[in-house]
Amino acid sequence: MDNPWGVFKFLAPQLPSLANTAMWHSLGRTPTSSKWDLRTELTVSVLRNMMTGNPSKPKPISAIQATTLKDPGVKGRTWVATEKISAPSSDQESVRQAVFKAIDDMKPSDADSLSDTKPDLVDVEVEWTGYRPDAGKDERPPDIPEAEKYERLMSEKTRTSETTILYFHGGAYYLCDPSTHRLACSRLAKESRGRVCSVRYRLAPQTAFPGQLLDALLVYLSLLYPPADSMHEAVPASNIVFGGDSAGGNLTFALLQLILQINRSPNNATVRFHGQDVEVPLPAGAFANSGWFDISRSMPSIVENLQYDYLPEPHDDDASKLITKDAIWPAQPPRGDLFCDLSLLNHPLVSPMVAESWANAPPMWLSTGQECLRDEIAVVATRAASQGVKVDFEEYEAMPHVFSMLLTSLPTASSCMKSCGDFCRRCVEEPDTAETRGTYIYAKTGVEEPIALDEISKVAFERARTLAREARERRMKGFASTQRSATSRSTL
Repeated sequence: MDNPWGVFKFLAPQLPSLANTAMWHSLGRTPTSSKWDLRTELTVSVLRNMMTGNPSKPKPISAIQATTLKDPGVKGRTWVATEKISAPSSDQESVRQAVFKAIDDMKPSDADSLSDTKPDLVDVEVEWTGYRPDAGKDERPPDIPEAEKYERLMSEKTRTSETTILYFHGGAYYLCDPSTHRLACSRLAKESRGRVCSVRYRLAPQTAFPGQLLDALLVYLSLLYPPADSMHEAVPASNIVFGGDSAGGNLTFALLQLILQINRSPNNATVRFHGQDVEVPLPAGAFANSGWFDISRSMPSIVENLQYDYLPEPHDDDASKLITKDAIWPAQPPRGDLFCDLSLLNHPLVSPMVAESWANAPPMWLSTGQECLRDEIAVVATRAASQGVKVDFEEYEAMPHVFSMLLTSLPTASSCMKSCGDFCRRCVEEPDTAETRGTYIYAKTGVEEPIALDEISKVAFERARTLAREARERRMKGFASTQRSATSRSTL
């Protein structure tokens, strides 16, 4: 919030609670006082209040979403150049069918049927983001055409690497935008010495899965095979690293699974794109910062790690308590989840945690705090490493969800971003240096300790799949009961 009055109105109701938190932290009586400084304690407290909401004053999804889509503009050490990625006019069906076929082919064996939601391929906007070292803290970019901004970004002296990060922002699939993640993308551009292509994919609930996956695939293909009117030149797959935070990490690894699946069919491993039959190669690497790999939210850490996180405890009726009806929710026809039909909750392209195989995937970098999503991240890391993938796993003691983007003053947050950017650069410039390793980083000291990847997961893969399936069945049963009750009330 740039408006001081807006900040005051937001924080004023929380001041008594914050004062109480500060007092108990100073006395060493909070569960996290030995791990966190006061600033972290207060920041997480504010975030918890934001995420929990007020059941007595529920808000419509459109209002919640809109608060995260206000563009603050570009300032400081960041270049941003906006480009529209055009959907092919005549080859849409080939790209769409590649996605729909993968969804059908990867359907869990216990799934009777799947939702038949099949969104169109549409134009997608991206923000090319680069580091602008000589700009002042509040300096605005020059008022020049987007193409010229792109050329300025490309010519920066700090961009010494050909690394291109294809970035997908977080926000539970219904919040945020590339504009909310510009500082993080600028930091990644700096640390990788490259550039970032941040994708403005379609949000839920207006667009359900697999709309976001279609957007991601379209942008990737357009990096590889740009149409004639593109601002950018073709980027080899060996220069591209996929990445994202939270839901963006989900989309990153869903896209990676999609490409692996396409390439598992050697006789049908091409798509028709802008008049050509093209291959869909794997990128140089992929990373996720606090990746949300289990949309069903079925892992033990969802509840066990609440003391270190601001994410709310899952309840099937949370939405009914905190969300009022508006033009975009409930969806029509009704579905039980903002992002996808409930039948898809344990599909590997929705919840990559349950993906059977990561064999042949490029190197991965996965970071987690001691957060609610910790278990699902560990399952993916362990599964991929066991199948020969080079996995760099970092766990940060007592840290909440995507802490490196929210608690930027912490030394460990800075080291996390540096590690991620360096991973991206090495995937492109030094691919032979990739190795499997695990690191545990202590909160107060930043001391790093090696950990064995085969010991990090508290939940075995088959058990994780069972928990996700049970969560899906539970949600579907509850939703069906709610729909019957609503139908009964409407007939009275």
